Amino acid sequence: MKNLFVAVSLFFIGYINAQNTETVQVQAPVKSVILYLDGAEVAQTKIVNLNAGRTLVTFTGLSPKLISKSIQVNVPPEVVVLSVSDKINFLNTQKVTPRGKQLKDSLELFTDANTINSYELSALAQEKAMLAKNESIGGNEKGLLVSELKLAADFYRARLKDINTELFKLDKKTAKNNEVIARLQNQMDENGDIETPTAEISILISASAKSTASIDLRYVVKESGWSPSYDLISEDVNKPIELKYRAKVYNNSGIDWNDVKIKLSTADPMQSASKPDILPWYLNFSTPVNYYGNYAGSGNADNNNVYRNQVNAPISQSQSLYEEQKKEDKKGKKEMAAKQLPIQYEEVQVSELSAEFDIKQAYSIPSDAKPYIVDVVTYNLNATFQYYSVPKVEKEAFMLARITGWEELDLVEGPANVYLAGTFVGQSYINTRSVDDTLNLSFGRDKKIMVTRTKLKDFNSERNAGTNRKATYSYEIVVKNNHKGPIQIELEDQLPVSQNSEITVDAIELSKAEHNTLTGQLKWKLTLNPDESKKIILTYSVKYPKNKSLQLYKSKSKTRAKF
Repeated sequence: MKNLFVAVSLFFIGYINAQNTETVQVQAPVKSVILYLDGAEVAQTKIVNLNAGRTLVTFTGLSPKLISKSIQVNVPPEVVVLSVSDKINFLNTQKVTPRGKQLKDSLELFTDANTINSYELSALAQEKAMLAKNESIGGNEKGLLVSELKLAADFYRARLKDINTELFKLDKKTAKNNEVIARLQNQMDENGDIETPTAEISILISASAKSTASIDLRYVVKESGWSPSYDLISEDVNKPIELKYRAKVYNNSGIDWNDVKIKLSTADPMQSASKPDILPWYLNFSTPVNYYGNYAGSGNADNNNVYRNQVNAPISQSQSLYEEQKKEDKKGKKEMAAKQLPIQYEEVQVSELSAEFDIKQAYSIPSDAKPYIVDVVTYNLNATFQYYSVPKVEKEAFMLARITGWEELDLVEGPANVYLAGTFVGQSYINTRSVDDTLNLSFGRDKKIMVTRTKLKDFNSERNAGTNRKATYSYEIVVKNNHKGPIQIELEDQLPVSQNSEITVDAIELSKAEHNTLTGQLKWKLTLNPDESKKIILTYSVKYPKNKSLQLYKSKSKTRAKF
């Protein structure tokens, strides 16, 4: 009995408190956004008139993709926040644009027309089935006269013809309507004009007296962020490089950002409040980055492996389990993103010390998951230019700009459009995963440097020597400078590396190349005056048992049609 009395008392106290709580619904435009590489922090502010006592202030029309645990509320000192909660309001949807409403109405019109067509098709099909089942004319005992049978046959034939004609016309109309419906739906998806529910954040506030309070609300939303995009512009090799740092900003939060202040950050929007721990940092040799690989630019991490350094290091069992769990989580997120989002993600490396960029100009970013270009900052960089060629792979020279002091630029690895002397020469990739103090940027191919690699037939031979076969190969590499000034160029080639004691590789003539015996890499550093040519001779031999097969030519895989 005593417990029942306590429960009833608490109920009435809660009811009285609820009756004394004033409810206020407010809408606040997005004031500013901090964009992270994966996520965004949205800030909204609203001035609210409060009476003495409790007031439940509800911010409406918010992004349905907000993260509940990221909500932050800031109020004046004389106001106390008692509780904060959020929920999705499926009845209050985001307003679509007039164009989106027009598309929706058109889609509904054609969908209704197809529904009516389906009803008519069903009725005609049933009538046709009824005629087909009515095979007995005049009963079983008494037949029809010839004249009556002719009239019945004419009626059946005419009616079935009319039914089939109507069925054909309805099928054609339905097919055409389906084509229009598909186009309308695709256009709606392209424009992002889809009604989505909105979220609400309710803040229970207590004020000791009647006052006016400014409520600052911040929260993190998913499916928004930014990705770097660079323009590398060089007018001449004797002038500084202009590096335009831009960002591709996207918003798929469900709420448009209109004329908002933007800040870009490389930090983690969901930083933990727990004390950080330092895990062992293992160093190992990594595969050199290929700056001249083809960059797909599709956003798919699998296409960009040519730029990735793979580090193999021993780790503890607990750390291994932790890393495996992280991989599983990332895999699940990627699969979820691929199913739900028109955005593809890739993993990049950024500095542990987060960088931030304040964007001076205000931008409007609609919620359509499309990338919008935002200008970040422009740098003028002093660079030294060097030419580079691997004639065994590409019979052209590439221009390389070497930049020092790049660590202070807060660069994030990403694609770069390269312009040379006012001409777009292609797309490169800025890779910051280097401990070197020099950043190498590719400016594409240089047609004014001629590089040839020719096989010298008179010095190539294959002969048997006892139980072994010895193959000798000789190549002539010629470089010519067609520039009006001197250049420095670095050439690379290679010798095969034996991994079997029965296979012997001998370098006969290397033309004073730098030879890495572990990898077989050969390197020549040359200085060429205008119109000057230089010749390099590369000769080597391979000896192996003649009763065994050995592939002495490197090849590459290509795709072709098969007939």
